Amino acid sequence: MTQTKFDPDVLNLTKPEILNFCDRVLKKWNKDPTANAQNILAMNAVKTSILWTDDQSLKAIWGEIIQWTFELLYENAMAKEDKEWANTMKKLKK
Repeated sequence: MTQTKFDPDVLNLTKPEILNFCDRVLKKWNKDPTANAQNILAMNAVKTSILWTDDQSLKAIWGEIIQWTFELLYENAMAKEDKEWANTMKKLKK
C-alpha cells in the first residue's frame, strides 16, 4: 500500500463539507438575525459561489485560503500591535 504524504495546504474537504461549514456559521448567526443581517447575506453569497464553482477552482481558491491562514493571523496580530501574540504567531509560522 502506497501512502501519500499529507499536505496541510491542500484542500481535502469536499464541496458538501464546505457548504456544511457555511450552514453551521449561518445557524449561529441566525440566532440573532437582526444583528447579523449583513453577515448572513454575505455568507449566502459565499454559499452560492461555492455551488457554482467547479471542484478544480474550488480546490485552488480554498487551498490558497488555507495556505495563507497563518500569514493572515500573523499580519492581523501585527496590526493590533500585540507583540506577544505576534511573536507567538511568528514562531508558529516557522
